[in-house]
Amino acid sequence: MSLISLSDYRRSAKQVAFDRRELMSILNLYSQRVARGEWRDYAIDSLPGMAVFSIFKSSFEKPLFSIVKQPGGKRGDYLLFSGREKLAQGRTLDDVFTRIEKQLVLVR
Repeated sequence: MSLISLSDYRRSAKQVAFDRRELMSILNLYSQRVARGEWRDYAIDSLPGMAVFSIFKSSFEKPLFSIVKQPGGKRGDYLLFSGREKLAQGRTLDDVFTRIEKQLVLVR
């Protein structure tokens, strides 16, 4: 068994986070959907190599959508998931927001 220094691990793990501009953009969309009664809760996670903003219809359910920020790649920095299904990938948040806007809304 070998010991791993926590400080060495932290330096090697690429920390990714949403910046203020990104969070404001996501929260603006989120607040619009909350006002319509479509969404009710969210969670922000910081995982090794990615940041995730998850959107929930209810606190007791799985996320409807997860917006993932990852370090720049060839195909895009942002991903949109619904469960395990990748719905969109883009260079900007607006690229993935477009896909959210195209989702059908349940008519009551």
